[in-house]
Amino acid sequence: MAWMRTHYAEEFGIDDLARLAGMSAPSLFRHFKAVALMSPMQYRTCIRLQEARRRLVADGDDAAEAGFAVGYDSPSQFSRDYRRMFGVPPARDAARLRGDSMLLAQEVEEERLS
Repeated sequence: MAWMRTHYAEEFGIDDLARLAGMSAPSLFRHFKAVALMSPMQYRTCIRLQEARRRLVADGDDAAEAGFAVGYDSPSQFSRDYRRMFGVPPARDAARLRGDSMLLAQEVEEERLS
């Protein structure tokens, strides 16, 4: 898990993790899920999305920049995953967390019109 927190933006699969841990893939998957209550890939997604959220709020990145920085190849997939985890699109969530009421109102209006 510590390795994943450091390398979250890289592409890796369960076989790569199993090799690093010195386990078989099925054994790693089973043990990981018992500890984390989610699969290794779900865990990586959570780490990526939390880091992206931090970048959106603290660094002022836009959604595409944040998504690419944390390892997403597709802005649309990033936005879908982000919305699934946090319940709102990235820009709206960042505006809310920053307390940016003008940007938040603009985001809400744009979504209503689309």
